[in-house]
Amino acid sequence: MIKRMRLMLVAALSVLVVACGAGAPAPSGVTLEPVRPMPPQATEITSAPNQRGDQSCDATASLRPGALPPRGAMPAGSSMAQIAANGRVRVGVAQDGYLFGFRNPRTGVLEGFDIDIAREIARDLLGDPSKVDLVPLSSAERIPALRGGRVDLVVNTFSTTCERNKEIDFSAVYYVSEQKILVVNSSGIRSAADLAGKRACSVTGTTSLEPLFALPKPPTVIGMQTWTDCLVALQQGAADAISTDAPILHGLALQDNNLEVVGTPMAFDSYAIGIPDGKTDLVRFVNASLDRMRADGTWQALYQKHLSLLGASPGPPAPKYKD
Repeated sequence: MIKRMRLMLVAALSVLVVACGAGAPAPSGVTLEPVRPMPPQATEITSAPNQRGDQSCDATASLRPGALPPRGAMPAGSSMAQIAANGRVRVGVAQDGYLFGFRNPRTGVLEGFDIDIAREIARDLLGDPSKVDLVPLSSAERIPALRGGRVDLVVNTFSTTCERNKEIDFSAVYYVSEQKILVVNSSGIRSAADLAGKRACSVTGTTSLEPLFALPKPPTVIGMQTWTDCLVALQQGAADAISTDAPILHGLALQDNNLEVVGTPMAFDSYAIGIPDGKTDLVRFVNASLDRMRADGTWQALYQKHLSLLGASPGPPAPKYKD
């Protein structure tokens, strides 16, 4: 009896296996698109902010400098004397912009071209380049930090524009950059036109956004808080490209041999020092300090120290003054 039940069970299982094999549906051929989630802390930007659009002024022109006061002896009642009374000058800088303003991972110290420009202003203001408090700021924090009195100056790859001039003042231009694209070298992206249908990362609050939206076929624009956030997004495949000023891109590329800067310039940016609105004496002082750096070779020495990887020095840009 037991043997007969075993034979019946084996026969039933055989029929079931055959039935399942014979009746299994053929693959449907449906292919699902890969899920491409937004990177953490990212925001999709759907329209260009008006950072460049206003052309009603010459944004690169600043107030003519006067003579530099003796170091450590600022005129009584001046904006410089108020800063000197605190014993230190507070300067907003970047900590993620390799070459211009970044935190050295070995020492934890902030370094770069902008950092040393800030120290030179402290030298002229207080007689000591070390008497500077470096305040890390994101791009979006620069203007609020000046307007709210959190910092005295901003030296942070800060492009001067007419729109920004409505809220703060700027020094004369101390560096001119061009906007390009950073990609993985196997991506096939070689120009701005190749960004159509792709995801381009940039930082919110910067002038780098508008040239992306001005393309005939704009990419999806991802806004991040820092350039290192964009770098991680590119490395992880959450973005196809990063677009901003070429020196910043080259600084990112130096951190990953799989990346390269490509394309012709999409736009040009003029870096100047941000100064609180209405402090004209401080504008003239900073311009006098920048003039000193151009004349005594300091600017050139700082370029060789921090930016020589970008190629031969173009020399400091000639200042343009409005009076």
